[in-house]
Amino acid sequence: MNPELYLADLEAKPAALAELAGFLDGENPFCGLPAHVRRVVFLGMGSSRYAAGAAALRLRAAGVDAVAAYASATLLPPATPDTLVVAISATGGSRETLDAVARYRGRSFVLAMTNRPGSAVTEGADLVVPMVAGEERGGVSCRTFQHTLGLLLALRDRLTNTETGVPALLRRTAEATGDLLERRDRWLGRAVELLEGPHGVYTVAPAERLSSAEQSALMFREGPRRAADACETGDWSHVDVYLTKTLDYRALMFPGSRYDDQAMDWIRQRGSVVLAVGGELPGARAAVRYRHDDDPDVALLTETLVAELIAARWWLAQTQVTGGAGH
Repeated sequence: MNPELYLADLEAKPAALAELAGFLDGENPFCGLPAHVRRVVFLGMGSSRYAAGAAALRLRAAGVDAVAAYASATLLPPATPDTLVVAISATGGSRETLDAVARYRGRSFVLAMTNRPGSAVTEGADLVVPMVAGEERGGVSCRTFQHTLGLLLALRDRLTNTETGVPALLRRTAEATGDLLERRDRWLGRAVELLEGPHGVYTVAPAERLSSAEQSALMFREGPRRAADACETGDWSHVDVYLTKTLDYRALMFPGSRYDDQAMDWIRQRGSVVLAVGGELPGARAAVRYRHDDDPDVALLTETLVAELIAARWWLAQTQVTGGAGH
């Protein structure tokens, strides 16, 4: 793991998104799916599971039986001929995912989604879909997370017989991502200052974009090794509100929930610090806006970049002091 290369991976996001858009313009990677799918089971760990959770929620809302499972779970949905199993692993070698998919191979249709074609997760798969994210030399799943979300939106279109224009969405996301990168000198310093505290960082997002909070918290833990945890906005008032009374509570909050005001009411009463991303929140200390941030799908694909760049800043700073990096 290397913070300089991680930052370079982030800076390459717009070009990689344009490449993925071109890939989807040129072909439908899901055309080999069976005509009838009764259930969709997503298998993955970490970032892969976060993205799968967002996809499963959208499929259920469209009337498709879908679940995002921990690949490490002992209790998984049964293998049946009309079950589509989507095994997601950026490296193609996640042990838990390989173990889980072995239970379905030859008994259900298995789609392997990976950034490394020919890796272990593709062995015996009925269909392989490449993430087209390029090599992540920094050792952190950042572009692959973004590309997984984009491809899963395309899979949703295929399974629901709809056309939402995913390539065009990816190009808008590239513009939004480029906007945040180009203007980082205007917002990054203030964001780092607001979230710098003794008790870690908390990330909050609506259920439809919970993956953004989960991935953002992971970025704080994985690179700079900061304490961080994620929470869904409505649930926040039931599980995390208590922390605002005893901690120097600092949160990165992604607006869009009908319960934003409920959470912010407690935040204001207790003088806690919130940095909003992609929208304004009364009581937030600052807001980071970007191009197309009024589009929920662009937000889903873009907003974690704020946390990723903050994490890169912290990681680089502490590596210069300690000279440390690695797992």
